[in-house]
Order: sequence, then C-alpha cells, then structure tokens
Amino acid sequence: MTEKPIYSRVLLKISGEALSGTNGYGIDPEMIKKIAAEISDVVKTTDIEMAVVVGGGNIFRGIAGSAKGMDRGTADYMGMLATVINALALQDAIEKFDIETRVQSAIEMRQIAEPYIRRRAIRHLEKGRIVIFAAGTGNPFFSTDTTAALRAAEINADVILMAKNVDGIYDSDPSVNQDAQRLDSLSYLDLLNNSLRVMDFTAVSLCMDNKIPLEVFAVKKEGNIKRVLLGENIGTSVS
Repeated sequence: MTEKPIYSRVLLKISGEALSGTNGYGIDPEMIKKIAAEISDVVKTTDIEMAVVVGGGNIFRGIAGSAKGMDRGTADYMGMLATVINALALQDAIEKFDIETRVQSAIEMRQIAEPYIRRRAIRHLEKGRIVIFAAGTGNPFFSTDTTAALRAAEINADVILMAKNVDGIYDSDPSVNQDAQRLDSLSYLDLLNNSLRVMDFTAVSLCMDNKIPLEVFAVKKEGNIKRVLLGENIGTSVS
C-alpha cells in the first residue's frame, strides 16, 4: 500500500563520509547498499519524486587539498570528480533494486553520465526515476551543500534532506561536549547568527532566499529516510 508522505519532491544530500561507513575513507559496499535499499523502498512505497546530491569527502576534499598547498581550483575539480565516483556507485546500488536511475554531471563526461539539464532532470523525476546530481555545480569554490541548495531550487524540491553521521543540529559540538543539546527546530537566521556549520553559509543563504526547508538527521539508523518523509521528528528541522 502506498504510504502518504508530507512531501512530493525531495532532494537528498548524502555526505561522502556517510558512504565510507566505519572505514573513514572510500566506499563501504555494505553502507552504500543500505542507503540504496532505503532510497528504493521510499520510491516503491510512496509517490515521492527523489533527487540526490552526493559529496566526495570520502575520496578527496578540495578544501583539504588546498590547505596543503594545492591550487584551490584544481583541488576543487578533483573533489568534483570524487562525487562522480560516488554517484556511479550509488546508481549501481540503487538499480540492483530495479529502480531506474540517472546520473547527471555538471562537468560533461558523456561516456558515463548525462550532462546536467534542468528540464531533463525534472522529466526524469516525473517519470519516477531517481536523479543523482554529480560534479557539484561544475565550478570551483562551491561546496556540495551549495549544490544541494541550488539543485533543490532549480527542480522545485519541497525540502532538502541532509543525511549525516549525527542525528541533528546541536547547540555545541557533541563530539567535544557530552552535554550538548540537540535542537528540534530553528531558523536559517539562527544557523547564520550562531555559526552552526551544518552547511556552508552560501547554501544557507540560498535555502533562505528560496524558502526551502531543511531536515537534518542521522543516515546510519535504518529507516530514517522514510521516517523523515512521513513526518516523524527524528532530527532537526530548519525553515
């Protein structure tokens, strides 16, 4: 039976670190299979149209390369290529569950992905296909958080789902302060004013200007993607 979610079109942002599982680097086959199974379950049991943006931090992070002396533009392009690797791996895992998937790359590479074309992406979503956006915005100096905000605005997504290793936004770093409190909800201005780095400031501003809500939750707990989409309060809502 089709379940009734509270959204109709969503953009799921998955960090590269989430794909590495407990390894901290590279792609964990079991973790990517788990995420693919959850995404496939959502598409099969609801009427949701889903797009995905993947990070590349499990393979290469541009800003880290720049900090070690690399040219920032070159380092960022390398990071974009890392997101393409992750996107292809996720596509392969999702299609094993008999869900049609398309990878669209902001950097043209016709042999392995479609070029990013907004209207084509929307048509894929309308036909029930999952669209994975790779290679960031195609420009250096922009993060995949900004890519998520930009693509969500372009495809008219109802919400951005931020699938992270932590179960929401805290008033301080929970890995440092064991008394840190999880926040159930806050505004984009709260994120900016309190420098809560759940996403970079460019992405926050884009979301705020386009009135796109954000749901931050832990991706490693099984079933959480569907729980968020069905309206359960399991993380932090930003609007």
